[in-house]
Amino acid sequence: MKNTAPIKYFNILVGASVLLPISLAAQSSASADQVDEPSAQGDVSITIYNNGQSLIQDKRQLNLPKGRSKQQFPDVSARIRSETVTLSGPGIGIVEQNFDFDLLTPAKLMEKAVGQTVTLIRTNPATGKETRLRAKVLAANGGVVLKIGNNIEVLRDDGLPVRVIFDKVPPNLRARPTLSVTLESQSGGQTPTTLSYLTPNLGWKADYVTLFDEAKQTIDVQGWVTLTNNSGTSYRNANILLVAGSPTQGNSRRNSGGFGRLNTGTIDQAGTESNDRERLGDFYLYPLGNRTTVANAQQKQVSFMDVKGAPARNTYEFNVGRFNNRDFTSASSVLKFTTSKSGGLGDQLPSGVMRVYMQDRSGDPQFIGESRIESTPLGSSMSIKTGDAFDVKVKSVVMERKRINSRRWKTTMRYDFTNARSNAITVDLGQSGLWGDARVESQSLDGAETSGKRVSADRMEWQVPVPANGKASLTVTFGTRY
Repeated sequence: MKNTAPIKYFNILVGASVLLPISLAAQSSASADQVDEPSAQGDVSITIYNNGQSLIQDKRQLNLPKGRSKQQFPDVSARIRSETVTLSGPGIGIVEQNFDFDLLTPAKLMEKAVGQTVTLIRTNPATGKETRLRAKVLAANGGVVLKIGNNIEVLRDDGLPVRVIFDKVPPNLRARPTLSVTLESQSGGQTPTTLSYLTPNLGWKADYVTLFDEAKQTIDVQGWVTLTNNSGTSYRNANILLVAGSPTQGNSRRNSGGFGRLNTGTIDQAGTESNDRERLGDFYLYPLGNRTTVANAQQKQVSFMDVKGAPARNTYEFNVGRFNNRDFTSASSVLKFTTSKSGGLGDQLPSGVMRVYMQDRSGDPQFIGESRIESTPLGSSMSIKTGDAFDVKVKSVVMERKRINSRRWKTTMRYDFTNARSNAITVDLGQSGLWGDARVESQSLDGAETSGKRVSADRMEWQVPVPANGKASLTVTFGTRY
């Protein structure tokens, strides 16, 4: 048996004149750059949702005969959800539709040739002489198995130029994803039509680049939309509308962790403000200012927010769950700001990742942390955790816990703070586990800023000042049901 190694690369000649790409692996990446080729698309509008679904609306002029005819719509998404297709236009009705998604590639050509006879052309590298052999394709699974005369061979990559000539292109292979529609036209002639369908693998996400000025206590925020197109088709000069939200699908489940182990930005207080941004039901719309081309297998970034000098403050947070003893542990470094129209970012924030930078002594911005934020209403108070503080530690101690009677407990907690920084700081201390009618019976710090505030049904917070290169303590006695 000859030529037993499977082929990795080969040239394919269709008929006698069309040469396809030499590398199977390079086929898809090469197609991503072919946005300058003519397209059958018309005036394209795309509505893109956060969940990777998109609505394509493609307005095309058709020259229709009167009565029934079959029309081809190339350059649709290769991932089209065919059950969502609608075609509208004056005086037309759809009788039947088919989506041909088997694309013309070297691998597909060879798969479709199984059981058929092809011609092999082998070139002698020394003499340049070509030898033609007729071969029957027996299999094309991970390699091409051929029958040449009485021999069984495996087409291989042995450094010798080999071409395969096919007698014809199989009728069910398309050079581009194509939708075919059989329709009835009442009058025929030039007819404006709108083809609409849903497709996955075309989506967007928001990213925020935030520069914090510690001296001024302000932030500059640049919001970026990242469009990702893996739908198998390029969309040229498209009008794009982004929808901040994920409409429910029949098989959808809530995404419970697409951002891995990122910190989660929290909404301290949900906003109640409104502005004139257009809404679609309960979703907000973000139209791109200019038409743009989104090529297949491409990511494209477009700015949608640019805010300068919004007020912000850096602080520290430490949370204690229930009444627990904890050794000295780093407090969280937190950046706080609002999205309000007055004194804030002034807009709703689509869910995404916020990355925070600060300038070093030389004035260069340096990355200090990132957090995922949820969809945030206008007027919200935000806390973005950027990391764990190196020089700020907190310790919690259960000094006393005893039962007063069958219904009440008395618990005394002490919280110790250390600050190795050369400036005074404030630590926002949170104590959780205060369900029921829990109340503070006494505390060692008094004043409007340092007294405990209930922020939820089971949680209270204190703002504890800690001097530069110093220490502080807070002692609180709680009366609780448990």
